Amino acid sequence: MDIKAYLAKKKDIIDKSLDTLVPRATTFPPSIHEAMRYSLFAGGKRVRPILAVAAAETLGVKTAGLLPLANAIELIHTYSLIHDDLPAMDNDDFRRGRPTCHKVYGEAIAILAGDGLLTLAFEILSDATRLKSISPARLLPIIKELSTASGVFGMVGGQVVDMESEGTDVDFPTLEYIHTHKTGALIRASVRIGALYAGAGKRQLSALTRYGEMAGLAFQIADDILDITGTQEEIGKDVGSDLKKDKKTYPSFYGLEESRRRAVEVVDNAVNALRDFDRKADPLRALAKYIIQRVN
Repeated sequence: MDIKAYLAKKKDIIDKSLDTLVPRATTFPPSIHEAMRYSLFAGGKRVRPILAVAAAETLGVKTAGLLPLANAIELIHTYSLIHDDLPAMDNDDFRRGRPTCHKVYGEAIAILAGDGLLTLAFEILSDATRLKSISPARLLPIIKELSTASGVFGMVGGQVVDMESEGTDVDFPTLEYIHTHKTGALIRASVRIGALYAGAGKRQLSALTRYGEMAGLAFQIADDILDITGTQEEIGKDVGSDLKKDKKTYPSFYGLEESRRRAVEVVDNAVNALRDFDRKADPLRALAKYIIQRVN
């Protein structure tokens, strides 16, 4: 299948939906809304919400009612990027080829823009008018899934260990913890949310969870490789930032070629997890392969 065309189509749908949910830049107070929109519409590929949509499609479910959930995922992802870039964290000057939020609006507004996106996500998830097609019994596990993946047992916890590990000689299990929590948790949750929305059975949910775990790990290995081999234009931020901060990565443990081999192996595991699904799972299969196309 043409995965680029699929991504472009779904991205357009998600972007249009997001545009209706986030206050206009002129809404008072304008500084916070402008900063939120600046980062949200900075050109992201929307991989996480698209994974949720593709997972639901795999189970043969129409996804129009899923859009608010997909939007919430992207709002939380963008909030995490704003905070991740702050001087107190990764101290990055560029994101998606543009100056980071704090470079344009200052640290205080950037922090509050992230807070605004995070809380807006849960405002959407509790809006009965937007989610009338989802029963409370199905919605509550979805909210728990997203909040757990975003919190101290997911993304936040991974960020903490990532920061505390800078300049230290961490072991490989610690690196895996960082990857599977800081990056992998929200990717895994995105797939599971699509599956939960679609009413996945136990075996279906288990298989899609395995897929999400492997896709999340592949995504981070690819990022580790691109931090060394990519260009600023390709990755949208400064190249070599992990090396400058003395962070442990897959290439620092295994070298570039072995890291590439492992990325392919992880993607193969993701695709294999979908072996019992029919062609409706082809977008998920193609997405997994797309993740590492940039490094091979």
